[in-house]
Amino acid sequence: MTTIIETRDLVMQFPGTLALDRLDVTIPAGVTGLVGANGAGKTTLISLALGLLKPTTGSIRVLDLDPTTQGPELRAQIGYGPERNLLPDDLRAYDFVRHLAEVKGLPRDEARTRASDSLYLVGLGEERFRALGTMSTGQRQRVKLAQAIAADPRFIVLDEPTDGLDPVQRDEMLNIIVQINRSFGIDVMLSSHVLEEVERICDNVVALDEGRLVAQGSMVELAGASGGIELELVDVADRPTAIDDVVASIVAAGATVERAGFVLTVGGRADAELFDVAGAAVARAGARLRRLGQRRRTLDDLFIGAQGPGGEGDALPPLVDGTAT
Repeated sequence: MTTIIETRDLVMQFPGTLALDRLDVTIPAGVTGLVGANGAGKTTLISLALGLLKPTTGSIRVLDLDPTTQGPELRAQIGYGPERNLLPDDLRAYDFVRHLAEVKGLPRDEARTRASDSLYLVGLGEERFRALGTMSTGQRQRVKLAQAIAADPRFIVLDEPTDGLDPVQRDEMLNIIVQINRSFGIDVMLSSHVLEEVERICDNVVALDEGRLVAQGSMVELAGASGGIELELVDVADRPTAIDDVVASIVAAGATVERAGFVLTVGGRADAELFDVAGAAVARAGARLRRLGQRRRTLDDLFIGAQGPGGEGDALPPLVDGTAT
């Protein structure tokens, strides 16, 4: 398996702040989500991966290169879409992307072609000659993505690429990122504090909290079955109490229920028993069932589990590659 980023005992200490605390991370090929709240250490890890910072102690390798000693060679193979919106307002999108492709070492004629192709790929073919200052937030985010891929990198790092986008624009951006990986073989690390979008498109995840590793591994491993079942019911007009009756029947059978609208999360007994209990409760209440299946763990669950009920971080060990350590 190809390794894109590998850190060992990585520490980044700023005056008064421990940004990364003995971080051991292995990021494979594919689309990887780097998740955590603001201040979790995501941007610090990105800066180290790009060779913009030197670690206090420990090591980091990216594409089998050392960013601290081989920065120029490494950055020639990486595309980067920063979080901050610092695009030059008076420059046309095409000229901006072309210029950065030349900075990466592409010949002028090839940079021109790449600029147009990358802007078309992100959906800005018709707008590529517009000044950046006249573009919407969503269009400017696409320009940042276009410049990141224009020089045909092996790996791109995108820092909050959906920040400021409405739901439709967010979906479009995520679809483009998947296409870049699946169609062109460019590996992606996506930094985000929105766990839902990471669960949607990422093959792998690295979760940080206050500079420490909460979880890493594939989405299949980390978001696997977690015990319990979920059932989604449909509102039936002539049976207004049907869902309440289902809940009461399940509780009476000795199981636990958490309700969120029409979705019930049921636990407290073996899964095989829960399926029987839920099925009987739905039939008894005359309710209508839309979906019934095993409960899946989410990234939210990982963070909550690692922090514990009181948020102190010692109730559960962090999950690494899907197993407790």
